Amino acid sequence: MDGSSAADQKSYEERIRQLELQARPLDPDVGERVRLKDKVIAYADSFLEAIDGRPAFVMSEGWDSALYDSQISEGPTDPDEVLGLLDRGVIQRGVNVGSAGHLAYIPGSNLYASALADYVAAVTNRYSGLYFASPGAVRMERMLLRWMADLLGYPPTSAGDLTSGGSIASLVGIVTAREAHDLKARDYGRAVVYLSAQSHHAIDKALRIAGLKESVKRFVPLDGRHRIRPEVLEEAVKGDAKAGLYPWLIAATAGTTDTGAVDPLADLADIARRRGLWLHVDGAYGAPFALTGHGEQILKGIERSDSVVLDPHKGLFLPFGSGAVLVREGERLLEAHHYDASYLQDKDTLASGDEVSPADLSPELTRPFRALRLWLPLKLAGVAPFRAALEEKLLLARHFHERMRLEEGFEVGPPPDLSIVTFRYLPRRGDPDAFNRRLIEAVQRDGRVFLSSTKIDGKFTLRAAILSLRTHLETVELAIEILREKAKQLEREG
Repeated sequence: MDGSSAADQKSYEERIRQLELQARPLDPDVGERVRLKDKVIAYADSFLEAIDGRPAFVMSEGWDSALYDSQISEGPTDPDEVLGLLDRGVIQRGVNVGSAGHLAYIPGSNLYASALADYVAAVTNRYSGLYFASPGAVRMERMLLRWMADLLGYPPTSAGDLTSGGSIASLVGIVTAREAHDLKARDYGRAVVYLSAQSHHAIDKALRIAGLKESVKRFVPLDGRHRIRPEVLEEAVKGDAKAGLYPWLIAATAGTTDTGAVDPLADLADIARRRGLWLHVDGAYGAPFALTGHGEQILKGIERSDSVVLDPHKGLFLPFGSGAVLVREGERLLEAHHYDASYLQDKDTLASGDEVSPADLSPELTRPFRALRLWLPLKLAGVAPFRAALEEKLLLARHFHERMRLEEGFEVGPPPDLSIVTFRYLPRRGDPDAFNRRLIEAVQRDGRVFLSSTKIDGKFTLRAAILSLRTHLETVELAIEILREKAKQLEREG
């Protein structure tokens, strides 16, 4: 090496050392880690201590510039200032998800043990997509899926995948059904999907993403409790087959978002078997209620479905980002989602035996260690508290339904299958829809509880969805009191 080359090499190495020092803040030492951790934990603890004292919902009154006023910069920002920006720019507005008063949509929760699990999962950062990369993470995922399968009565031959939520889980189920029936593009225009007006929009979205936008969609009429009428469904299937179409998929729901209704799953399973259709059940909200005696009865037949979706971030109270799909014949899931890539050829020699990796059962290759957020709380608390919490929500919904049935001026929907109650106020004069729009807005602006609305049979309808971990009897009584107060006030105002 000549002198010039040696000098260049030395300069090159010096630059590398400088860059290493400049990047050092990304990998803090133990003292800095403790300092940051203590500040973050203190903020999180203060949030949880005050969670029920905060409004369930704070309506945004125009543009909030807190985040935009502090742009991303080249230099660091003080941690206290960063946490203050987080609080002002994010936490103080919108839905307080973990609040007892969150009774809208399908409430989420923020299970503390899951938050700790997410911290550990992020720090250890096990890659759970391939078996050889983290056998333990894959086994944990497989164990949890087996627990869910056993809960719903699925056979040992079933398989599944932990997903980010019900939408991706539905997509996995529908793609698996498409491949299991060997549908080709030329078949899509005559393939018939049977669903209802209460089916979640994730089903239609999954069909479009799966290339089945042109499939025929039959909306089966509902009974008085908003459930698919099986006798009408079977007649539709027979008629479509006779007309030369291809009856393919029944998209049933175990707990609709609007009303909480559970379709007659056993009857639908009978039809699917007789007619050779795939039965997909959206149990994102309702399936975890199988932990309870009531849920086990009302979900009867779910064990005979071909695929099912459930969301632990709903009925098992986890933070958002926790879904699951189960497929009765696990090989179908593998056939639909397996892959091959030269740069991953080592995975076959590094894995032991015939282990199947989650990446072969899912659209995802890169995936977080999401099993830990369910495994840790189940191990720390056991199943019994989850069962008790779900049973409580069922009883609270029945209590709310009965109390609102007796409230002057209100009418209620059918008794709840699960934990959603629909109702509306009938004013002495004027348009009921317009009145209920004003009523829900008044409740939301009040902020102590957060309720939402929908349309059922063309009528503007209010709904209480009772599923937040912290919602107890006092909250339900408060919601009734607020509804009564706001309705009377609106009546007086005319």
